[in-house]
Amino acid sequence: MKLHVMGICGTFMGGIAALAREAGHEVEGTDQNVYPPMSDQLNSIGIRLRVGYQPQFISDECQQVVIGNALSRGNPAIEAVLNSGRDYVSGPQWLRDNVLVGRQVLAVAGTHGKTTTSSLLAWILEHAGKAPGFLIGGVPGNFPVSARTGDGECFVVEADEYDTAFFDKRSKFVHYRPRVVVLNNLEYDHADIFPDLTSIKQQFHHLIRCVPGNGRLIVNAEDFELDDVLSYGSWTPIERFAIDDSLQVEWGGRLLDPSGSRFAVRYQGLAEIEVSWSLLGRHNVMNALAAIAAAHAAGVTVHAAADALAGFKPPKRRLERLLDRNGIRVYDDFAHHPTAIRTTLEGLRASHPKARLIAVLEPRSNSMRLGAHAAALPESLAPADLSFMLRRPELPWNAEACISKLGGKGKALPDVDTLVRELHGELRSGDVVVLMSNGSFDGASRRLVELLTKS
Repeated sequence: MKLHVMGICGTFMGGIAALAREAGHEVEGTDQNVYPPMSDQLNSIGIRLRVGYQPQFISDECQQVVIGNALSRGNPAIEAVLNSGRDYVSGPQWLRDNVLVGRQVLAVAGTHGKTTTSSLLAWILEHAGKAPGFLIGGVPGNFPVSARTGDGECFVVEADEYDTAFFDKRSKFVHYRPRVVVLNNLEYDHADIFPDLTSIKQQFHHLIRCVPGNGRLIVNAEDFELDDVLSYGSWTPIERFAIDDSLQVEWGGRLLDPSGSRFAVRYQGLAEIEVSWSLLGRHNVMNALAAIAAAHAAGVTVHAAADALAGFKPPKRRLERLLDRNGIRVYDDFAHHPTAIRTTLEGLRASHPKARLIAVLEPRSNSMRLGAHAAALPESLAPADLSFMLRRPELPWNAEACISKLGGKGKALPDVDTLVRELHGELRSGDVVVLMSNGSFDGASRRLVELLTKS
């Protein structure tokens, strides 16, 4: 079959394209914005990409169109598909019908940490010899692709609460019918489709309703919003995880180093197992506990899961170090929610206590652009010594007023050229800089690295 994937460079839809290609389908695709790492991955597996949503980009011989949730009515390509009577389907439904039926699905849900936790879980299962399939919303460090079918029974999927498609407004994750679900955390996000946190909780409840009684829920005990979701009804055994030792949990963690690079894990009060790995931050230790617990539900021993972590490589753009030159370290990170921004900065602060820490933020997500998180941004940037924010003209909120609350430790700049130029002029030996965006940031990371390499 020949498929056309619309929105193919999104992390989820790019994974769908990779799975379809692996299954032997001929795949082509379009997107409004094409940029690495997904564009590189798709090109490497022989998928033709075209920029823009033009009806003529859909081949005449294409038998099915897989439509991403970024597309809506009024788009010329969407209108052409509907008018032609072509067969079309959403990405989550295609995944369910063509890949997940008959598999043991392990779904990782939550506001933060889904990509890292999904990558951890897939790697633990791989290390244990279970040859899992997976679809991850990023390019995992331990695998050459973000999605594969896998030879084993298990399939790991990053389970997003965002809506499915213009014709299906349910959350993506209700399509997956998982046997094991990780509930990592829950905060307000996606202000473009959810009016409040209660409406998001309702979607998480719909997910829980799909989990069978002989499955497992792996729940962050430190997040009391999840307790509220569970109070709506749960029919599946629950195992909780936490670092806070005041909480009674099945899976406990203990930091052995403030940076999070060393920690201990214990299951049901048994002897602790120590872990040393390359990741930083308390939040990543929580991600590891969740992944270990989920892998255990799929039959992996605690020792085998903990042993896998030493060889774990984080996904692309999850605190990815791009440069260490002349005493300056540059990181690229996907953080785009105030909590994720703060935990990323706290992890860097703990691992580089004597460095000057510089945060560089593009408020790009729909919630960020709408201003849903504007009030929380100053506090989330507080761990940094200096912050730069991209102040695009289309932002409906006052970025200058936001950054002014940092007490002279921040700048709001109107374009990426100006931002990169001023940032480069500011840097000195001993600095640690992290650029944070859930998009391309107009190549800001690459451009800064090029300048620093030449200087």
